[in-house]
Amino acid sequence: MKNKKNPIAIVGAGPGDVELITIKGRRLLDEADCIVYAGSLVNRQLLDGCKAEVYDSQGMNLDEIVDILATAWKKGERVVRLHTGDPSIFGAIKEQMQALDKLKVLYHVVPGVSSAFGAAASLNAELTLPEVAQTVIITRQEGRTPVPEFEKLQLLASHQTTMLIFLSVSMIETVVKELTTGGYPRNTPVAVVEKATWEDENILRGTLENIAAKVEEAGIRKTALICVGKVFAETDLQAVSKLYDRSFSHGTRKAAQN
Repeated sequence: MKNKKNPIAIVGAGPGDVELITIKGRRLLDEADCIVYAGSLVNRQLLDGCKAEVYDSQGMNLDEIVDILATAWKKGERVVRLHTGDPSIFGAIKEQMQALDKLKVLYHVVPGVSSAFGAAASLNAELTLPEVAQTVIITRQEGRTPVPEFEKLQLLASHQTTMLIFLSVSMIETVVKELTTGGYPRNTPVAVVEKATWEDENILRGTLENIAAKVEEAGIRKTALICVGKVFAETDLQAVSKLYDRSFSHGTRKAAQN
């Protein structure tokens, strides 16, 4: 087997801001001889100054992508497959890894900052608040790509917790219908974050009652995350953790004596 010392690096590029790639990811890009990147989503500025031969995968199929990766690796080159956000979330990397396994090509995954967390940062939101929401659901609305039967949006909505919905803003009216039918009140706070952390980021805030109309008016059709739940309310929430509560003792601090 060739090139054992330099497995292909499947790298998370972060959500858009070029400074939100990891130090490791940045180093691998700078050292690479061959880079295949998801051109429809990855910020092209990340490739500025790279010495590598660069391929944009947005017009390629799986076989073409794997052929470029495997061919470069077998020649002894340092190879990076650059995905948006964190590659483990809606990254379509499993099929690539399985194809590389069949070819006995080595690879490893370098995590990145997901747009889910980029959006939360842009909204100044904490996704898990004591006694408000302690669970985060990351999902998508069913479209041309089906979802498992027990993961239909309407069923997930019964939990009424924090939900981050990818790849679905073009179906916003269907999303709202599924969520409200499933249990979310129509006054549930919603934020739609288009191109989270990019320079031209766009944020819409509303509720399930009016968010579809706002999205339609803004003309947002893709590259946006739908953030649903009480944690996105712009009002003060009674959500104080025990971590810094002066009357609460834990392993590194004793409760203050009144």
